[in-house]
Amino acid sequence: MKFKIEKEDTKSSARAGVISTGHGEIATPIFMPVGTAGSVKAVHRRELYNDIDAQIILGNTYHLYLRPGLEILKAAGGLHGFAGWERPLLTDSGGFQVFSLADNRKIKEEGCMFQSHIDGSRHFFSPERVMDIERVIGADIMMAFDECAPGESDYRYAKKSMELTHRWLDRCVKRFGETEPLYGYEQSLFPIVQGCKYADLRRQSAEYISSKNADGNAIGGLAVGEPTETMYEMIEVVNAILPKDKPRYLMGVGTPANILEAIERGVDMFDCVMPTRNGRNGLLFTAHGTINIKNKKWESCFEPIDAESSAECDRSYTLAYLHHLIRSEEILGLQICSIHNLAFYLWLVRTARKHIIEGDYTEWKARLLPELGRRI
Repeated sequence: MKFKIEKEDTKSSARAGVISTGHGEIATPIFMPVGTAGSVKAVHRRELYNDIDAQIILGNTYHLYLRPGLEILKAAGGLHGFAGWERPLLTDSGGFQVFSLADNRKIKEEGCMFQSHIDGSRHFFSPERVMDIERVIGADIMMAFDECAPGESDYRYAKKSMELTHRWLDRCVKRFGETEPLYGYEQSLFPIVQGCKYADLRRQSAEYISSKNADGNAIGGLAVGEPTETMYEMIEVVNAILPKDKPRYLMGVGTPANILEAIERGVDMFDCVMPTRNGRNGLLFTAHGTINIKNKKWESCFEPIDAESSAECDRSYTLAYLHHLIRSEEILGLQICSIHNLAFYLWLVRTARKHIIEGDYTEWKARLLPELGRRI
């Protein structure tokens, strides 16, 4: 994997770049739609390609390991072959999902024992096992196995958790180096910075992660309950240390405003379930604010959902019709809202990239942020 910075903003840490992988190039900053179980919920592949122009999507190791399982994935040639996806893929290590099963898992030095949320069966994830699973899934970018400590963790627990993540990272790096890609293209391993809301722990973790000289680096454990300003502060602390010539991935973030603020602080990659999850609940993100399509005010609004959108459904269906679909609990409504929101998120990062290249990112962001915060 290669990363080339094409332009740096002179008034902030924002940058525009290109990540080159075995399945194509990714123009950064980039947002990655979440395809947890090998599917971006309610969205067809052709819409991801054409309407949304998703350059990379994310799959989840925990969910794919449980279902459809490694045997099926390997027989299909990995997740690319199984899902028919021809562009880059990234896999989360499954750590966040495993640790969210607080009542059904046990963490120890060797790894984590957990119970499946599907049938209660017991499984064990070690750093080595996760590397093997991610090799079978075959993503272009593999995440290291880490512990994502709760946002409210006290200092003692956060430090202990961070140190465990570092020891697990060493084992991930070793196993990654001992194994080969299975499907004829290279894979990259990204370590994950942890440390909760504690600046000194974040610095220690960023320094440790940087020492591994990985192809890219991730920032985990944010947007998990801490104040937004604390999140921004931790991004600044970490990005002051992470190497500038490697892509930086902020995991699980976030709102459109969060993304613009993080880009300004030097982040290149994002993922979040918010556009599809909120879409399925009738909330639309737009450049002029958010729309709750369930509200009665849209009942007789026969304007296109978004006449400027790259998504065909936004231009050909009206707000009144979408209001009807959502109120009637029609599946088509969930699809349209999901497609709209993903198209908007990809528009947002593409436009951010354009303004970084043109040299007026901070001015554009300052004009757009008040609009994004409106409720239409």
